[in-house]
Amino acid sequence: MIRVIGAGLAGCEAAWQAASLGARVTLYEMRPKVSTGAHQTGHFAELVCSNSLRSTSLENAVGLLKEELARLGSLVISAARAAAVPAGGALAVDRERFSSEIESRLLEHPLIEVRREEVRSLDGDAPTIVACGPLASPALAEELAKLCGAPHLHYYDAASPIVSADSIDRSMVFAASRYGKGGDDYLNIPLDKEQYLELVSDLVNSPKATPHGTTNALEESSMEYFEGCLPVEEMARRGIDTLRFGPLKPVGLRRQCSGATSVAPRPYAVVQLRRENAAGTAYNMVGFQTRLTWPAQKAAFGKLPGLAQAEWLRLGVMHRNTFVDAPRVLNPDLSLRSANNIFLAGQVSGCEGYVEAAATGLIAAHNAYRSAAGDSRRFAPSNATALGALLAYLQDTTSENFQPQNVTFAYFAPLADKVRDKRQRRRALAERAVAEIDLLASRLPSAVAADLQVRPLELHV
Repeated sequence: MIRVIGAGLAGCEAAWQAASLGARVTLYEMRPKVSTGAHQTGHFAELVCSNSLRSTSLENAVGLLKEELARLGSLVISAARAAAVPAGGALAVDRERFSSEIESRLLEHPLIEVRREEVRSLDGDAPTIVACGPLASPALAEELAKLCGAPHLHYYDAASPIVSADSIDRSMVFAASRYGKGGDDYLNIPLDKEQYLELVSDLVNSPKATPHGTTNALEESSMEYFEGCLPVEEMARRGIDTLRFGPLKPVGLRRQCSGATSVAPRPYAVVQLRRENAAGTAYNMVGFQTRLTWPAQKAAFGKLPGLAQAEWLRLGVMHRNTFVDAPRVLNPDLSLRSANNIFLAGQVSGCEGYVEAAATGLIAAHNAYRSAAGDSRRFAPSNATALGALLAYLQDTTSENFQPQNVTFAYFAPLADKVRDKRQRRRALAERAVAEIDLLASRLPSAVAADLQVRPLELHV
């Protein structure tokens, strides 16, 4: 029997993988009985922030990680591909369909028992995967802090607003994907210099909300943000042109002049809206995670061309995320050094990103299964793979100030022969990684291997 705590992406992946190996699994989820400051439903695998799982290209580390997971029978990647919505070169999903697909498959699995209750303590005698996500309940966070032997760390994360599609004035926006990747999957709001500067001023000077999970003013004043997901107002505060070289960059977007074949002049900046669901009835403001108060958001974003009559389906929200100092408290198999029958998965383990959360869920499941079976061997892909590179970062003690990070090529083992061209180098890294994953998949228990479909490698630029 393996216990999995939390039915986010990491917990769902962990439960699926462990059950696929033949283990009986009890999956605990405290929602909707006990809610968090960011979730809106009690459904499994709810996407709190973005609906994008980022790049699909195998020449991008996260794209390669998705391919590795798919070849190892990932539930999350399978559901994401089934619930995909147009998003250029990214894998974005219909949130409701994605969640429903995962929840139904877990509820139907004969080896998985679901319990809707809060877990407040941990038993080191039974193999347990803690996948509570970054929004652990206070009781569970305190339990983890005790086991780690030091106070847990935290940073602050945010979610972007979502707007109703039929409330967008389409005459003020244009449809296109950056550099033509995919179809015309994004709605783009062009800004001239005056409009851009007004937006920056509103972001910097508008009132801010106290983040969910903050307990006092001192804590709020010393907030540490995750650099890969900065609030839009924090980016604006760092420099007048920061947004123009970040999420509002105008490059790679071509707008046709009305009634003509010529291309309109490039705007000063562009706000992008990405489709939220398959029906195209909702759009997410790309890169606009924020802690502005809700009235301030409505005022500032309502000034943007096309959004004057916007109906906001969700406004931005900010919350505190909990994670451990992974290099100092986790073993390479994601078990706690102080309790090696307890495994961490997802953002609480110190990784960042939806795909990375699923990856750690898969790794933790294989290792918890082996622990339960009395097998001392551990499932730990080498850093010739994206999975192994993710583990390598979680074991890197170089920095005293550990912060969650997305998977990157920086932690991949170098190629035997040096390749100077960046694209060719990444192509070679991807080919090597997939070859190792395919070999790994072929050595999994027959019940799992029989369900895997090993496909030819397809590299997308």
